[in-house]
Amino acid sequence: MIKKYKRLFHREEEESHFWPSFTDLLTAILLCFVLIFIIMMVIKSFQIEEMKRTIDQIMGVRVDLIHDLNEEFTDSSLNIQIDEQTGALIFNTDILFEFDAAVLKPEAFTFLDEFVPAYLDVLLERGYEDYISEIIIEGHADQIGSYLYNLELSQQRAFSVAEYILSEDFPYQHIQEHVEEKLTVNGRSYTEGRTDEEGNYSNQASRRVEFKFRLKDEEILERTRELLGE
Repeated sequence: MIKKYKRLFHREEEESHFWPSFTDLLTAILLCFVLIFIIMMVIKSFQIEEMKRTIDQIMGVRVDLIHDLNEEFTDSSLNIQIDEQTGALIFNTDILFEFDAAVLKPEAFTFLDEFVPAYLDVLLERGYEDYISEIIIEGHADQIGSYLYNLELSQQRAFSVAEYILSEDFPYQHIQEHVEEKLTVNGRSYTEGRTDEEGNYSNQASRRVEFKFRLKDEEILERTRELLGE
């Protein structure tokens, strides 16, 4: 009987030595995971802060770029509107095309020969080029006709402008290589109509071509979202 109790006591003693050791091991593993998690969070916070600084810098570039475009075109005889929020340059398609047509008028070439070099001088020659992801030529139509008809018309008009800028007839061919690297051409049909001074929809104002730029901030914001999602 005494030997039996001794065996039971000995077994309990062995188990009492085993469980604290196992608990210590689990604690050590948990601490390792916590440490790794903290390190990862610190690294991610540094990455996000760096991206925030970059975004702030790019936002400053946007403000400066819009300011320079205003200085270049506000008092210009070209009759160009500037969107103060996006920096898009807007002009009525009557300058370029006959009604319901996508072939450039003779006077359109003179207009583009004056406008395009001045526009690209601001975007590409004043230290902004590294920040610009895209230069966009965007055609817009009015609500006369179907959506698909106006989609094709607006696309063709934007393409006609791009085609001339990249053609051998354009007198400033030295800038074509820079344009090709960043150029995108879009047609928007009548989805983004414009209004007159009284706030009523205007067919004439809606028929237009816009020159727009896109900075690399969207790519950085997307990467920031990915980091936050991780």
